[in-house]
Amino acid sequence: MNSINKFVWLPRFRRDYKKLSPQFQKRINQALLQMERDLKHPSLETKKLKGTNSIWEVRTSKSLRITFNLKGKLIILRTVGEHKILNRP
Repeated sequence: MNSINKFVWLPRFRRDYKKLSPQFQKRINQALLQMERDLKHPSLETKKLKGTNSIWEVRTSKSLRITFNLKGKLIILRTVGEHKILNRP
């Protein structure tokens, strides 16, 4: 059985999340629930960002992304938004 992951919302993630439409927030919430249960679930398409040592991303839709760092079972949420956020994770 998979263990539950915990989240830390960095200020930038919280700020970016609040700017999203309610529809996008709902998608993000669904992705966070999945990340909490199983970070490697195929629907998330979890992968390490190219050119970084410790920043990861998940897809929440065709255009929405979440970037984060891992520290044990702790998921440190960095940014959230459209695909362009990957330019400044």
